[in-house]
Amino acid sequence: MRAIHTPSSLPDDPLFRWTAQGLPASGAARAWTSEDSRALAVAGRDLSRYDRLAVRGPADALVPLVREALAEVGPSYRPFGDRPAIAALVAAGVSGLAWAGDFGWMDRTGGGAGDGVGDGMGDGMGDGAGGTEADGKAGWLSSPADDPEITELLRTAFPSSYAVPGAPGVERWAGTRDDTGRLTAVAALAWSATEVGFLAGIAVHPEARGQGLGRTVCRFVLAEALSRHGSAALMVDDDNGAAISLYRALGLRYRPVSAAAVVRA
Repeated sequence: MRAIHTPSSLPDDPLFRWTAQGLPASGAARAWTSEDSRALAVAGRDLSRYDRLAVRGPADALVPLVREALAEVGPSYRPFGDRPAIAALVAAGVSGLAWAGDFGWMDRTGGGAGDGVGDGMGDGMGDGAGGTEADGKAGWLSSPADDPEITELLRTAFPSSYAVPGAPGVERWAGTRDDTGRLTAVAALAWSATEVGFLAGIAVHPEARGQGLGRTVCRFVLAEALSRHGSAALMVDDDNGAAISLYRALGLRYRPVSAAAVVRA
């Protein structure tokens, strides 16, 4: 395999640009291509809870590349990418990999507030794209002052969120409040790359669902991600149809992906 040392050598694909954050300056990311350039593997450390290895390419080129890449970075890295690629790695028994899950990667490039904009995996919204949208009520929250409220809302609405206040890589939280000042919805920018802002920790309080607050807070954070980074992305559970519909309405494209993990003895 051949090492890639510059981001400009990577494909114009937000999934790979996101995983490659820190290449090469910080040493937090590494990338390789197969000798014939048909397969690609990009390793990123501690991104949305896991060390991740973004992969693509035909099986005959990808299998040996990933085997070598995992030997370099270690078994904590979880390959993820388009489902046929991950299925090929698992079927070939590369480094003891086993299927770890299916989910969606969603991204958008370009645009801004004028065209309808205004992760962790899954979300705790529960109100989908419907309801009456509460325009203009989202804003940035203060840290650490608002952290206890954010934590409590996530505990109630989205306890499996990978993004939580104070976690490494979690950058900034936005939210909405009702007339009493109670925090009703949150979303975060977290684990963002230079060219890809990443949304995570999207949750709406159960008592405030059905009012379009998920759309409001998502649109607010998405606009910031696009303005600052040029592209935006998130991860979503496959079975969360309401969230997928909402994100599509905000211009994000859905991409079915899978992950694999090394089975430890």
